[in-house]
Amino acid sequence: MTDFVPPEANPQADATFRAGLTDGKFLIQRSASTGAYVFYPRAIAPTTGADDLQWVEASGAGTVYASTIIRRPAKYGGDYNNVLIDLAEGPRIFSRILDVDNEAIQIGMQVQAVVTVPDFGPNAKSGEPAVFFKPA
Repeated sequence: MTDFVPPEANPQADATFRAGLTDGKFLIQRSASTGAYVFYPRAIAPTTGADDLQWVEASGAGTVYASTIIRRPAKYGGDYNNVLIDLAEGPRIFSRILDVDNEAIQIGMQVQAVVTVPDFGPNAKSGEPAVFFKPA
């Protein structure tokens, strides 16, 4: 058995991702050695353990993998959608689709990422941007 020493956690990964959002960019990581894309930000690649992750701007193109509608009374903000999006680069991301009727969202629907400060939820109160999607 070899003595494996895991790399220390990298709090910079999340900070770099959030700084990109502040600049209006949706950044993901890519392993220089394998070419595999990684999302959510990490210190090492989850499947290979590669520690050569580099930041790249995502194309933002994606496909709806799964969708659900959260039902709420109008007095609490009304219904909203939660979706899983397969990014063109490979990773899957949990988000919402904006500017579309929730009932119109379909599996396989093409979407495009947008970085914006939402007018709902905790990000609206903090003013921090997040990644959402719109129909492509």
